[in-house]
Amino acid sequence: MSRQPLRILVVDDTVLYRKVLSEVLAEIPGVEIVGTATDGKVALSKIAQLKPDMLTLDFEMPEMDGLEVLERIGSDYPGLKVVMVSSHTREGASVTLKALALGALTFITKPDGDNPLDNKDILLAQLSPIIHEIIGQILPNESDVQGAPPGPSLLSHDATLRKAPPSPEPGPIQIVAIGISTGGPNALAELIPSLPDGLRVPVVIVQHMPSKFTAALADSLDQKSALKVVEATDMTELAPGTVYLAPGGKQMRVVHNAGKFLLEVNDDPPENHCQPSVDYLFRSVAKIYDNHALGVIMTGMGADGVLGLRLMKRKGAQVIAQDKQSCIVFGMPSEAINAGVVDIIIPLTKIASEIVKRVGP
Repeated sequence: MSRQPLRILVVDDTVLYRKVLSEVLAEIPGVEIVGTATDGKVALSKIAQLKPDMLTLDFEMPEMDGLEVLERIGSDYPGLKVVMVSSHTREGASVTLKALALGALTFITKPDGDNPLDNKDILLAQLSPIIHEIIGQILPNESDVQGAPPGPSLLSHDATLRKAPPSPEPGPIQIVAIGISTGGPNALAELIPSLPDGLRVPVVIVQHMPSKFTAALADSLDQKSALKVVEATDMTELAPGTVYLAPGGKQMRVVHNAGKFLLEVNDDPPENHCQPSVDYLFRSVAKIYDNHALGVIMTGMGADGVLGLRLMKRKGAQVIAQDKQSCIVFGMPSEAINAGVVDIIIPLTKIASEIVKRVGP
């Protein structure tokens, strides 16, 4: 049985982007464009009239901007999925973080290339996985409604621990490595400020985000946290009690040179369509730290991180996974759990205390 289409309202004050986004979204199977809106006030009127499942929402609009629209949606239409459309600027990154805090599911960035066809391909690559996840979450098959067993969905999968393969006994933790994606900025805004001042190991994080956005996220987390939070730079020596966020559009790994543990930031190609990639970081953690590492896999689409966690677990690392109920998207933790490389599945609210317990004094 086929699913009902995902009904989408496109909200943007420019004719060009209303047209381009509508055309790109229409290429994705299972999508129906129910309308467009030129500003926030028109959008709210059309939401009431058309009852879409999702909308794409621009920030800068006359009459009522994207953040004001989000506030109204949060109070009047709490089940509506919102994907923000952001610019590749420092200001755009800052506003994006505010939008995510107000309840936007995730965001895409407006391509700024000279070739319109390339720009459409970039938008399609950003939107397709988001749309597929939303469809899996909110639009069951007709057969599901009739009582047949539901099909698989990363967003609704019930996870239980699987027996991990034999590995060396874990040693004292010397590093915490976190992989996170969709839903990550809000999850990190809860996790990182909950870690205590004086944590005796460094924390390294890959959050899937473009350039400029990771710098804004690092600044935001630093202002809220007892620990120092920075966007990583090349050949930085790792220090205890410091959180290092991989810069968007780069790869980050740990290296050991002349007795020092360093971060290397480079232009190696994407992995799993991600740059930075969780697998890329986790692989280096497995190589350098063996059984003295703690991996944390959190909310996010796809499977980035599971191969790196396999290597970490073979070396004796410990692994924490965020549970389904507290994830925005359960893809990355689910893949790690299914691979049998997770030691404990816990809600977001308990991850900080679990890290502290496993790191120890």
